Amino acid sequence: MNERQKTALITGVTGQDGSYLAEFLLEKGYRVHGIVRRESLEKNRHGLQNLERCIEEIKLHPGSIEDHLSIYKIIQSVKPDECYHLAGQSFVSYDFSEQVTLMNTNFNSTLYLLSSLKELVPKCRFFFAGSSEIFGNPEEAPQHERTWFNPKSVYGIAKAASYHAVRSYRQCHGLHACVGILYNHESPRRGYQFVTRKITAAAARIKLGLQYELQLGNLDATRDWGYAPEYVEGMWQMVQQNQPEDLILATGVSRTVREFV
Repeated sequence: MNERQKTALITGVTGQDGSYLAEFLLEKGYRVHGIVRRESLEKNRHGLQNLERCIEEIKLHPGSIEDHLSIYKIIQSVKPDECYHLAGQSFVSYDFSEQVTLMNTNFNSTLYLLSSLKELVPKCRFFFAGSSEIFGNPEEAPQHERTWFNPKSVYGIAKAASYHAVRSYRQCHGLHACVGILYNHESPRRGYQFVTRKITAAAARIKLGLQYELQLGNLDATRDWGYAPEYVEGMWQMVQQNQPEDLILATGVSRTVREFV
């Protein structure tokens, strides 16, 4: 007897990780649903370019992760077996002027998903994309799952708050929910605001004679850079475990920006 086809719901499906995850899950035989902003469907098809390979195979739902009712209705309709929360503002800023907006996008959305899953599909398995930014400027290296949280940015604070929300729903409500503490991971689908894409885009433009120099900040800044398709497989593997556990996803090797250049 064939196993029942699983259904997955992805927030942030148009992004780097979401699009790779959608392709990965389709190859695994899943029905894949994604939440996208309504304007992406109606006006800005360019925002769906990362889904070019699989857009005909997935079901896109217009909605907002900042709207509890919107999330509730989508989950009520989809009834997913697995939910991957990858959406949110991903560029790290230390400007606190828009902290309310960022917290609403990166933290409240996590609560909306968790509460909706608890009420509607409590057996759904939930993955939250955390970040190494929860550690801030850690005194120990490398970090591990028990390293003290010390976020320095609003982004890091929101990710840390979401981590604790996931942990609470797991312990208090029995949800199969886990957090992947993600370090930097790159691909051709990475946004151009990130240093790796700034470098590769500049290299291409310089080769074509469209640009003559590349300006960067601290060349000695270090990062643990991985490969996005490998990380989304790690997300899926975490969700398949019998007992949910929060884990770091990283290569364990740091490189400087200078080395990357």
